[in-house]
Amino acid sequence: MRPGAVTTALLTLLVALMGVAAPAQADGVAPFPENFPLPDGFQPEGIAIGPGPVAYFGSRATGDIYRADLRTGEGRIVSEGPGTPSLGMKTDRRGRLFVAGGTGGDARVVDVRTGEVIKSYALATGTTFVNDVVLTRDAAWFTDSRSPVLYRLPLGRRGALPDQAVTLPLTGDIVYGTGTNANGIVETPDSRSLLIVQSNTGTLFRVDPATGAATRVDLGGETLANGDGLLLLGRTLYVVQNRLNTVAVIKISRDGSSGRVVERLTDPDFDVPTTVAVFGDRLYLPNARFTTTPTPTTPYDVVSIRR
Repeated sequence: MRPGAVTTALLTLLVALMGVAAPAQADGVAPFPENFPLPDGFQPEGIAIGPGPVAYFGSRATGDIYRADLRTGEGRIVSEGPGTPSLGMKTDRRGRLFVAGGTGGDARVVDVRTGEVIKSYALATGTTFVNDVVLTRDAAWFTDSRSPVLYRLPLGRRGALPDQAVTLPLTGDIVYGTGTNANGIVETPDSRSLLIVQSNTGTLFRVDPATGAATRVDLGGETLANGDGLLLLGRTLYVVQNRLNTVAVIKISRDGSSGRVVERLTDPDFDVPTTVAVFGDRLYLPNARFTTTPTPTTPYDVVSIRR
């Protein structure tokens, strides 16, 4: 075959391949949709992402866990709940999902591959609302919005789960009152302390994980009313202000003692988002729709915004 004929053949093949790919863009859904639906009546609250482009959502109604592929937005229930809430959640690299149990007063560790509960922990009884969780190098920490304590699951060698949790009373600057108290939780950038937001006062606190002493973070007079889920990326702290339909962006000091609000993000599709997780250049937030009376047919969805 002559060189010119070879070039022509290659161009023809390239055009043919492009022609095959084109219908997928025209007829299918664009990859990584910005927004996607959750099951009707699901009542989402928590979100965890990874490993890979996979997101997990917990139902505050039933405790079901829903897994969605971020590339398509499609998903399914992978773990049936106990009939009590699944709120804040985090995944680890071992394929485990740590789930805060809300009014159930418990924490669960779920195998993301099978949906089976690996272990369940009774953290509290009576007045309790186990709200959120963060994973550190050697522990899983849970907040309680109605009782001034943190719950710690110390992780052993290779992430071994403990037989029982440890309760750490919160002291210092934080004072519990009516409504939702300690809510979202993350580590400080230097990994030496914890940060928690108190929803009803709009205050951010740094907590000593050894003593439970909480110190108010200096935000230069800014408050974080309705503060809910937290996400730390480097020294940037994202705080979801649920009923304000806003995400506050804070530049935080390495030790977490001070910070400044540099931006507030919003989106017309926000409908009381509660928690936030990241994949690539996008933040994903489930709309809890707290201001809408839930029914079995109430629609729910996930909104993503660029960070």
